[in-house]
Amino acid sequence: MSKDTLFARLGGADAIEAAVGRFYDRLVQDPDLQGFFDGRDMAVQRAHQARFLTWAFGGPAGYQGRSLRSAHADLVKRYGLDDMHFDAVVAHLAGTLGELGVADELIAEVVEVAESVRVDVLGR
Repeated sequence: MSKDTLFARLGGADAIEAAVGRFYDRLVQDPDLQGFFDGRDMAVQRAHQARFLTWAFGGPAGYQGRSLRSAHADLVKRYGLDDMHFDAVVAHLAGTLGELGVADELIAEVVEVAESVRVDVLGR
């Protein structure tokens, strides 16, 4: 693993696991977002997200899920996933990293990665 990757600079696998745990704690407590997680196996969701973020931040390849567009299409169509929800998720991710003591410049990089997938997540 290159020390130059965002994954490495965030602290590697242990840091991603810790962040994902707190991140989902925040998401399921947000009244605007919690409905998206009804009936989902959150242990599976957390593990899937950790693999995705590891890959997205330049860590070891391990994510083999659907495309972001495909994975979120039903949420857009049936539940109205939109920019407000996306913004809230990004804010929770940044807030989680801030709570964990991640430097502002690294949080800005994470937000940049998140913003780079907005179009696909929202199916535009």
